[in-house]
Amino acid sequence: MGEALHIPVLVQLQKDGRISNVNLADAVGLSPSPCLQRVKRLETAGFITGYEAHVNLPKITDSVTVFTEVTLAGHRREDFMRFENTLREVDELMECHLITGGYDYLLRFITRSIEHYQEVIESVLDAKIGIDKYFSYIVIKSPILKSSVPLRSLIFRQTMEF
Repeated sequence: MGEALHIPVLVQLQKDGRISNVNLADAVGLSPSPCLQRVKRLETAGFITGYEAHVNLPKITDSVTVFTEVTLAGHRREDFMRFENTLREVDELMECHLITGGYDYLLRFITRSIEHYQEVIESVLDAKIGIDKYFSYIVIKSPILKSSVPLRSLIFRQTMEF
């Protein structure tokens, strides 16, 4: 199965994970049976790890998004592992990134309110997992939010013309 043939299927499924096989096949220029086989192979090979619904959170409840920069006191492997293992249990934590630069981690929380965020971060601090300092940034507005990755531009390989 050539890489170029994977991409259109993945791109379409990112746009609409509930698309029928017939419509997917039509969109990517395949007949339904080979299209279904391709999707099954992509799932089996781990290229597709699941399907999920995108929830319109503001229609359900108020929420606050907070980005938090964290610097750890220690920088041994065990320090990072203890920190990450503890944070895996925090429901309000949506993302955790180990980064380069002036601090160690960038976290993204979603909470009911600023007060709720304060409760969450205090419980993380109470866990004594080696946090030296942290800075919180409350999101006022998110004018751009994307849920799918730009597969075509990430995978594009420039070919040489002879």
